Amino acid sequence: MVMRSTAAMLAVGIGIAGTGCVLAADPAQTGPVEEVIVTAARELAVPAARAASEGTVTQEELVNRPLLRPAEVLEAVPGLVVTQHSGDGKANQYFLRGFNLDHGTDFATFVDGVPVNMPTHAHGQGYTDLNFLIPELIERIDYRKGVYYPEDGDFSAAGAAEIHYRRRLDESLVTAAVGGEGYRRLLGAGSAALAGGDLLFAGEYAHSDGPWVLPEGYQRASLLTKYSGGSEAVGYSLNAMGYQAHWLATDQIPQRAVSAGLISRFGNLDPSDGGVTHRWSVSGETWGRAGAGTWRAQAYLLEYRLDLFSNFTYFSDPTHGDQIEQYDNRHAGGASLGYSLPLAFPGEEGALRTGVQIRNERIDPVALYDTTSRSRWRTVSVTSARLRTVGVYAAWELRPSAWWRMQLGARFDSQHFDVDANLQANSGSAGASLASPKVTLALGPWRSAEFFLDFGQGFHSNDARGTVITVDPNDGVTPVGRVTPLARATGAEAGVRSSAGALELAAALWALRLDSELVLDNDSSAIEPSGATRRYGIELSAGWHSESGLRADLHVAWTHARFSDFTPAGQYLTNAPAKVAALAVEMARPQGWFGGAHLRYFGPSPLTQDGSVRSHASLQLNAEAGYHFSRALSGTVSVFNVLDRDDDDIEYYYASRLRTERSAVNDLHFHPVGPRSVRVSVSYGF
Repeated sequence: MVMRSTAAMLAVGIGIAGTGCVLAADPAQTGPVEEVIVTAARELAVPAARAASEGTVTQEELVNRPLLRPAEVLEAVPGLVVTQHSGDGKANQYFLRGFNLDHGTDFATFVDGVPVNMPTHAHGQGYTDLNFLIPELIERIDYRKGVYYPEDGDFSAAGAAEIHYRRRLDESLVTAAVGGEGYRRLLGAGSAALAGGDLLFAGEYAHSDGPWVLPEGYQRASLLTKYSGGSEAVGYSLNAMGYQAHWLATDQIPQRAVSAGLISRFGNLDPSDGGVTHRWSVSGETWGRAGAGTWRAQAYLLEYRLDLFSNFTYFSDPTHGDQIEQYDNRHAGGASLGYSLPLAFPGEEGALRTGVQIRNERIDPVALYDTTSRSRWRTVSVTSARLRTVGVYAAWELRPSAWWRMQLGARFDSQHFDVDANLQANSGSAGASLASPKVTLALGPWRSAEFFLDFGQGFHSNDARGTVITVDPNDGVTPVGRVTPLARATGAEAGVRSSAGALELAAALWALRLDSELVLDNDSSAIEPSGATRRYGIELSAGWHSESGLRADLHVAWTHARFSDFTPAGQYLTNAPAKVAALAVEMARPQGWFGGAHLRYFGPSPLTQDGSVRSHASLQLNAEAGYHFSRALSGTVSVFNVLDRDDDDIEYYYASRLRTERSAVNDLHFHPVGPRSVRVSVSYGF
């Protein structure tokens, strides 16, 4: 089957099925529409849509989306919000379906098959740093929400996204951009035919100081080389990615310090915060046919390092200050193998899909130090850890008749941890296994409407150190409990989508229970006790598009998130957003003017467990306008925070101590959205 992608696919969550499809490329960069043929490997990876909340975002839908940060491409996923509470070199903070995902704990992310979430990370479980992305090279983003998909394992309780880079460009591309706050960027990318295949290569450099009193001096460089060959029946792809960055950070600040005039809204209390990081990976995939079925295999190697300095409570220790250093050095490798066999009995169509996924992580060390101006004065914990994970899944997809289809699936996951800590009492081994059933049912279409019912179980893993810990590493004496190695998630969803000409509508009602949110707080190396939680909500989407390239998308999400059991401290989940909405209007044209505007509403959320303190809502409007001067040359002006609102990217409520205070004070802490800023870019294709 061949299907042409449209902007409406984002709103209605249409999955792509069949042995190939045609996707529209970036008209702003390439002139005439480029057709990228997706090979048979796509058939194995994504079957027909199994839920109303599943979908695909294409490059065509990203090209007119102004991006303040690379990870904001994920805001094209309906209901997902991307913010930042520190320097831009640090992983972003993510929110979806009533989850404060922190830096990615319950949302699994992959780039060309390589997992981005990092288990047992120095700063947070499932840490997801997408700053290495080069948005212009993204071909599509396949996203799924919920726990109904057999191919998704760890970190996917709220959902998952697979980001795919293009196979080739029709023309080489050079883009140069400048803007306020010291922003500048240079991108070069091109393609070449080589030995019967396609070679894609790109390099990017960017620098920004931000609106901060302390210029962050954020510098990042990314490299990409991808070689693809073969046909729809038999093919392969090889990929190498590299990224490195360094920055100074303005972390969240207390409201009382701003109100008293001690610092400005964009000031700081520790000018030595910041970090250095790099990420290098090589990966490959190949696909083919075996008997009546198709197979796909992937493998990757990853080398990563982060040295992060943060100070969130300032001067609880009046002598040294409260700065911490979190250090992470790891090597990882993994592989997957899947097979899809046509199996029509009983019914008209069907397939049996099976697969195995393995991952091996060696972290040496993952460490926490107390520091003053980046000088270590106390070692809290230094740990070497090895993580081994295996996941096996199977899914039987069948269509007994023309008006309904279903998938019966399950996966089995096993994880084993070996931990060697500087405190022998916190060393040891642990492991756990889980079986997770998955069922999806699709009815219709009737009068262009399709109905979905979904149920499944999934999980997220916890930090390996927390699974063997026995004493608090801060004093080496106080007994502490251990975290659950694998926290079970159980979810269900009912949804509908409908199309009437250029208008697409979708709705999903969902519920999710997580057995435990007990976690290891990596900022203190202490266990943060949390019990079982429950979430439910509704998502509504509408999309309209015209043949002239004009399109509009509206997404609204409401969530109820609470602890399942009564506790005197309260039932609310802190930083769990209840209301999120987004409106996008875009004009994509190969000639003349093009552009778009994106409005995002991020509603208030409880900042304390009893709900007595709540964050402020934010309303952000970003826009861009561009013009094709010729087939090769185009220019774009992007404006961020068009309304120049004094909103906050993130707010917290906790105790901190200023240098002038005798004791810690509970207060609102925030990281502000930058004021209105402008960036200008010029692109030339040749």
